[in-house]
Amino acid sequence: MNKHHQPTVGHLIRDWRQLRRLSQLDLALEAEISQKHLSFIESGRSAPSRDMVLHLAEYLAVPLRERNALLLAAGYAPVYLERSLEDPSLQAAKSAIDLVLKGHEPYPAVAVDRHWTLLAANAAVTPLLGLVADAELLRPPVNVLRLSLHPGGLAPFIVNLAEWRSHLIARLRQQIRATADPILADLLVELLTYPAPPQPTRKGHAPDHEAEAAIVVPMQLKVGDQVLSLISTTTVFGTPVDITLSELALETFFPADAETAEALRAMAIASADRSGAA
Repeated sequence: MNKHHQPTVGHLIRDWRQLRRLSQLDLALEAEISQKHLSFIESGRSAPSRDMVLHLAEYLAVPLRERNALLLAAGYAPVYLERSLEDPSLQAAKSAIDLVLKGHEPYPAVAVDRHWTLLAANAAVTPLLGLVADAELLRPPVNVLRLSLHPGGLAPFIVNLAEWRSHLIARLRQQIRATADPILADLLVELLTYPAPPQPTRKGHAPDHEAEAAIVVPMQLKVGDQVLSLISTTTVFGTPVDITLSELALETFFPADAETAEALRAMAIASADRSGAA
């Protein structure tokens, strides 16, 4: 590849600044440098030091993976490692992930990477995967968003699919704005091609004022004769310096009502009984 086609560090910094909707003056004030210096860096008239690249990346909230790209463009070695979760140096982090997933049972929980690839799941997720009709969706690497919204996945069983789909699409759009990740952009395009259900207008649908009063968007999943109403939370590692950990998230689901809590406990007991019988 022709090296002249590679973006300079100044161009990359400018792109991230514009993505964050900051003027040169805004970023200069935040980073406590002169606007003239920043202008020279962006134009290529001044070569930033390694520390300056990292300093600007911090204020621009550039993801760790892309900070390495900035350093390389400036002629410096990357500083952030990317290791497998199986690497011995990440054993403490992997143990923490396993502890959270196991400790969350009998409620579902999964660990995903930056592209929503399923990395791990607890036992409460297994019965839900049994609903998936298209076996291809369960072949690794499994994408959680694709699994949720694909017509051959969980979509036919999500009672409030229109609402849940809007929630997931909005989260994905926000993630794309934050990371400028082209793989996520392609995933969004794919998800938008899936059949979009109409907004529910059936009798008994919650009035607008009730919908506005809701504090979170639940996923209402029909499993047999039971409708599970689940609310989710996202947990990330604080101040990670490893790319893998910085891009990992734990999605944990909680029952939104007593009936769901009881149903999940019953499902866990039934699953344990089947395992014991086997």
